[in-house]
Amino acid sequence: MMKTKGLFLRISRVTVLLFTVLLFLIVLSGGMKAFAESQGPGGALKEKRVYDEAGLFSQEEIETFETQIQAMRKEMNMDVVITTTDQAGGKSAGQYAEDFYIRGAYGVGKDYSGVLFLIDMDNRELYILPVGKMNRFLTDKRWNSILDSAYDEISNQNYGACAGSFLDGVNKYYKAGIPGGQYNYDKETGKISVYRSIRWYEAALAALIGLIAAATACGGVTSRYSMKKERGWAKNSLMAYRANCQFRYSDQFDHLVNKNVTYMIIPRNQGNTGRGGGGFSSGGRSTTHTSSGRTMGGGGRKF
Repeated sequence: MMKTKGLFLRISRVTVLLFTVLLFLIVLSGGMKAFAESQGPGGALKEKRVYDEAGLFSQEEIETFETQIQAMRKEMNMDVVITTTDQAGGKSAGQYAEDFYIRGAYGVGKDYSGVLFLIDMDNRELYILPVGKMNRFLTDKRWNSILDSAYDEISNQNYGACAGSFLDGVNKYYKAGIPGGQYNYDKETGKISVYRSIRWYEAALAALIGLIAAATACGGVTSRYSMKKERGWAKNSLMAYRANCQFRYSDQFDHLVNKNVTYMIIPRNQGNTGRGGGGFSSGGRSTTHTSSGRTMGGGGRKF
């Protein structure tokens, strides 16, 4: 009887132990699942990028924006932020957007590349803030075009569609690439930073042209100095020709007879008095300034 009781106790302990291990594995599995769900594309932790402080979006719209922003961040390797406010604290829309971006430490890389979209219900203004490399993609003309589309939506109080229009515009212009002749113009210093890049097919074409030109030049020189004609002449005739050669030296002087100097006044170009804009296409211009070590551009639109 005692042996049976001891065997029963051992079985009970094993059962409890197995149950405890099974419970631990269930809890661990649930925690790993929650952690995996909290991760974005490529294993990076998801970070909140939509701040609807004015309560303009539905929960479904916020979730849609967050998903789209995560995909954009992964593709562009730049940050994207959407925020709304109805209490700007006495700041302009531009000041509020810049402070929000700096305070949140948003941006990717040393130049904090990214873009922020603000719906300011206090100042009644939409504002787009490109930072760092994003200024190359969102030129003055492009972010104004995005604001045009966003303004059409907010005029009908369709705030979700307004933010969606912003995301679509950024996506569109990123995929279009940096426009030809793009340059950043610092409105505070007047400094111009021109974007220069060479695509692979441009480099390949330049190398091919260089090879053709070099081959043509080398072929011409080789043909000219090969002396095929001279080798066809008879040796005796060549030697006889050289035997009759003579050299005679004589003094020669050059005398300056007259000197004429012509002066011509070249008028200055008065056609373009705009500061920092001469010689560049306005379509590729991004007007920027520096704040807290960040190159910031963009602008706003009242509604």
